[in-house]
Amino acid sequence: MLEEQGYDYLNITNEKELIINLRKQLELLNKYTFSDKEWNSFFNECLANKKDDIEDKTKKIQTDYIQLLQKDDGLTKNIKIIDTENIHNNRLQVINQYEEENGNHKTRYDVTILVNGLPLVHVELKRRGVAIKEAFNQIDRYQRDSFWASSGLFQYVQIFVISNGTHTKYYSNTTRFSHIKENSSRGKGVKNKTSNSFEFTSYWADGKNTIISDLVDFTKTFLSKHTILNILTKFCVFTVENALMVMRPYQICATEQILNKIEIATNYKKMGTIDAGGYIWHTTGERVIIVTGCINVLVSRVSGTLTKYNSCIA
Repeated sequence: MLEEQGYDYLNITNEKELIINLRKQLELLNKYTFSDKEWNSFFNECLANKKDDIEDKTKKIQTDYIQLLQKDDGLTKNIKIIDTENIHNNRLQVINQYEEENGNHKTRYDVTILVNGLPLVHVELKRRGVAIKEAFNQIDRYQRDSFWASSGLFQYVQIFVISNGTHTKYYSNTTRFSHIKENSSRGKGVKNKTSNSFEFTSYWADGKNTIISDLVDFTKTFLSKHTILNILTKFCVFTVENALMVMRPYQICATEQILNKIEIATNYKKMGTIDAGGYIWHTTGERVIIVTGCINVLVSRVSGTLTKYNSCIA
């Protein structure tokens, strides 16, 4: 199905092939050919630095996606890992049955989506009738046993998708990472769990908030090239606590409507008028500040509040 949606399928099953493809994809994205020396330096210092953990690698995708390359001639060049401005400049590929032999146990991953050669979305599948949490627990084991192994490229995964065919959900990498860290801290006086864990995985939904749980329908919508690239580049929030939050479908829908309102108000020169404003319905505990163009939306911590926003506020 992903091939039908424009993904390129690659028969990559080991890290050597993965790294060769990564180099090629970054060269295409940046319209630059690395020398072997430049590539080895860039790969080992920027992409596969042994000091980086999941949070460091997430930051490189979400905020520090332009890295400096030290060229052979002594000059430096900006290298994009992902293009956030022109999302369709990014190349999507899909692999399956990738094998990692250097972890605590030999593992084989189900389906992985590569963006410019980096594994950014991982899909774990179970048979129909098997509890979806089994797929969640499987990723738990991968996180513990093998994602960090070899060059640690699978620590770049931003979004996990779990499915048993009937039920399909998604969640962020730091949701999984926080859960692992908390489990490892048990027995040290830690009583209150603060990670999102399984309870904070999300169903996908359409514009009317109708849940799309079947894997086929989920693949056609959530994993369409336009949607998944927008989610990775626009609808993920990397917080100051180094937590990655993937927006839920109703949040994405609301944000898109706000941005659409701004565009219409700008194009038809209605900035500052009632027609350029609107309301946001929100619930207890939500505080959202959106600053885009000429709009500033503040949602305070009040239950069931309609908060007016005005597009003329800078």
